[in-house]
Amino acid sequence: MSVTGAPSGAGPAQGDAGPAEARAPRYQIAGLAFDLVTEAQAVERIVESARLGRGGWVATPNIDICRLAGQNPDLRDILSRASLVVADGKPLLWAARLRGGRFPEQVPGASLIYSVSGAAAGHGLSIYLLGGDPGVPELAARKLRDRYPGLVIAGTDAPPFGFDATEEGVEAVRRRLVAAAPDIVYVGLGCPKQERLIARVGPSLPGAWFIGCGAAIPFAAKVQRRAPRWMRQAGLSWLFRLATEPRRLFKRYVFHDMPYAARLLTSSAAERIRR
Repeated sequence: MSVTGAPSGAGPAQGDAGPAEARAPRYQIAGLAFDLVTEAQAVERIVESARLGRGGWVATPNIDICRLAGQNPDLRDILSRASLVVADGKPLLWAARLRGGRFPEQVPGASLIYSVSGAAAGHGLSIYLLGGDPGVPELAARKLRDRYPGLVIAGTDAPPFGFDATEEGVEAVRRRLVAAAPDIVYVGLGCPKQERLIARVGPSLPGAWFIGCGAAIPFAAKVQRRAPRWMRQAGLSWLFRLATEPRRLFKRYVFHDMPYAARLLTSSAAERIRR
């Protein structure tokens, strides 16, 4: 088990990790350092920090993000500066067990949008949904507010495709965020767009928490179906998504992510045998 107590630094949104000795150990796997926290512990830290006006950001790497980070040093550096890095993917948990380690549990971004929003509603914290097709973040906001009465929606934004290619596009998103002044921001743009955007706009909202949440916004809006619970528990969410979006995801999952996951599991088992 590879564990380090040294943090990778505060996130771009002014993370509240504090000095190295104050941070909980992190688990090193797939080239990234993960925080050993449950979903409940992650939610508690986000909410308590937000109530104190201390911001940060949550990275939710899965196999695809780990693969991309291994190929892109800039992305890996951005992820290393997140305030919380949680494992969003069963293969990461399996690889850790093969090495003789263990994550407390999987912490998917698609679950955090519910658990964090529920806690935010209970503490009067506001949320902002950024990402998705036009109308989708607004629909997600309505459904979340219906589910958690009292939830404060600071704003929503569905920036146009390619907005992040220009400084003007990013600046427009930043201005809308600053004007809304949310406590918690869900950024669902896919990797690496969401991570890069958080790194660029996060410093403008030092008291807010940013959560890179992938497809969580269309899931919350019910315009995309999330895998059934039994498939998620069995580590088959990718298969469900492949079946629902084959043209978009076939190459990514079959030609890139599956071989990467196989290599990670094999190398993890080999490492334990060597030890």
